[in-house]
Amino acid sequence: MTRTIAILLVLTGGCSALDPSSMPPPSRYSLDSAPIASQPARPVTAPTLVVNPPHAAAGFDSQRIAYLREAHKREYFAHNEWVDTPARMLAPLIVSAVEAGGAFRAVVLTPSAALGELRLDTEILRLQHDFRTRPSSVRFTLRATLVDNATRKVVAWREFDETVVAESENPYAGVIAANRAVQAVLEQLAGLCATAARGWSPRAAEAKLQ
Repeated sequence: MTRTIAILLVLTGGCSALDPSSMPPPSRYSLDSAPIASQPARPVTAPTLVVNPPHAAAGFDSQRIAYLREAHKREYFAHNEWVDTPARMLAPLIVSAVEAGGAFRAVVLTPSAALGELRLDTEILRLQHDFRTRPSSVRFTLRATLVDNATRKVVAWREFDETVVAESENPYAGVIAANRAVQAVLEQLAGLCATAARGWSPRAAEAKLQ
């Protein structure tokens, strides 16, 4: 009788471990924007920027949080994830960062009925927590391309790459480092876009079409 009860307890425990409903829900984290300072006055002749939704390289296009323990071997945390894909979280952050610079008449995210003189295309090449060194770090790499919508010519291109050391060796510290890396890249991206806006003029655009 005792042996039968023991077997039942083992089987019950095994079934409980295999039951997804018994597992705690994963912790979910977000990429957030930093506080935005008051925006400078926008020039009347400034161009409008159309921002396409960012793309993401293979392996970074899901809600899973990537990390490395060995070279060329990407892994994902089992109980920690993003609230959305990094690309979708990044889209409004790009708009806010570029808009805060005040270099454009308007900054709009597609799909939108608005038309713009310049277009911004971005791709997340890397967003991962690297445990191969101590302390660990998070690396974020973003490729950005600015295109003149009238001529379809690239007016600016850059690959931004930031690495931020994590304060401890756990997923949450990686999320904090990821947010800092993203903010650093967004500041640089806003600067690139502002430079392109200052170099753009209606007359110059018309001359390119002639």
